[in-house]
Amino acid sequence: MTSFLVLLLAYMLSQFFRAFLAVVSADLVRDLGLDQGQLGSLQAAWLVAFALSQFPVGYALDRLGPRRTLAGFLLAAVAGTVLFGLAQGYLTALMALALIGIGCAPILMAGFYLAARLYPPRHFATLSSLLIGFGSIGDPLSGAPLAYFVAGYGWRVTVLGLAGIVALTALLVVLLLKDPPPLPGPAHRHASLLGGIRQIATKRALWLIFPFTFVSYGVTISIRGLWIAPYLQTVHGFDLAATSYAAMAMGGAIGVGALAMLPLYRRVGAKATVAGCAVVVIGACFAQALWGQSSSRLAVGLFLVMGLFGVTYAVVMGHARAFMAPSEIGRGVTFMNFLFMGGAGVMQWTSGRLVKALAGQGYDAQTTYGWLFAFMGLALAATLALYAASPAEPRRDAPAAA
Repeated sequence: MTSFLVLLLAYMLSQFFRAFLAVVSADLVRDLGLDQGQLGSLQAAWLVAFALSQFPVGYALDRLGPRRTLAGFLLAAVAGTVLFGLAQGYLTALMALALIGIGCAPILMAGFYLAARLYPPRHFATLSSLLIGFGSIGDPLSGAPLAYFVAGYGWRVTVLGLAGIVALTALLVVLLLKDPPPLPGPAHRHASLLGGIRQIATKRALWLIFPFTFVSYGVTISIRGLWIAPYLQTVHGFDLAATSYAAMAMGGAIGVGALAMLPLYRRVGAKATVAGCAVVVIGACFAQALWGQSSSRLAVGLFLVMGLFGVTYAVVMGHARAFMAPSEIGRGVTFMNFLFMGGAGVMQWTSGRLVKALAGQGYDAQTTYGWLFAFMGLALAATLALYAASPAEPRRDAPAAA
């Protein structure tokens, strides 16, 4: 229980750092002279550094265990937060966000690793969903509470205060987080970084799970992080306050959904849960494309449905985990996380290019966003068709399920 609470605090920080730039963006434009493109690059630096760090994180989890891995990486987050609070220009801020992304990279994976090593596969998705659901509190904390401190103390003092919280979290990891017992035998100690990645990438049982992993998280996170605000503002005329409440509500729905799907998972299993939730999200995307412009209440309701059913992250991870041997868990869950995060980045880039192209052709906002939501629904449906053909569980004679 103590280890779970320490990981929960760390994951709340990770969720916080994913969204906090929106609140301080005006201050960065004023004090650092950044333009909108540079602000976007800061967020991209966090995401790219986070995603690329998954490979060394997986190797370190298998070789060093979660306590040393997480504590070491969090020191990079401490350095990045301090550097960001002292930044005087764009390049320094860019480096700082990359360091914070690196420092946050092993947080959720350390929790997944412990859940996978200490509990049977059928409990993995339950514990992972609890961590994601409660840890999602970090998202709304990066909104109004952060704005309060920034208004009262300034963004630099607030960020340096955050550095102290990250440092305290790293200390708690060292003192309270417990590693699982070592695995017997030398196999897990001798696999190289690239060899371990190849072990996971060549598992045939996972090939039909990979495409859905790449797309599913990206659809929901792109809508929450990029498109809910401009859609509601341009199509329905929402002001900034109304938009922020709708975005916060969708973020809350994501956290609630991670917890609410647990009873369904226990009843019907991972694959059926994921497929059922995906069907609901596909229907919501097409409904938003066809009828969302007719009513702001309907549009917001559909966004809440997407959030509630759209992040089956932990259940997909639990499905894939069943095909991994104990010595592969660290590299396995981090490889899956790379696909989740990399897919989110690609979906954000692709959807942005689609919106830009449609707007450049002279389409109005309703038509542009209609095509955007239709595209996301089609992408999710195509990968769901592949996922539906994946094996629900390993064969009884499969050694990876041991």
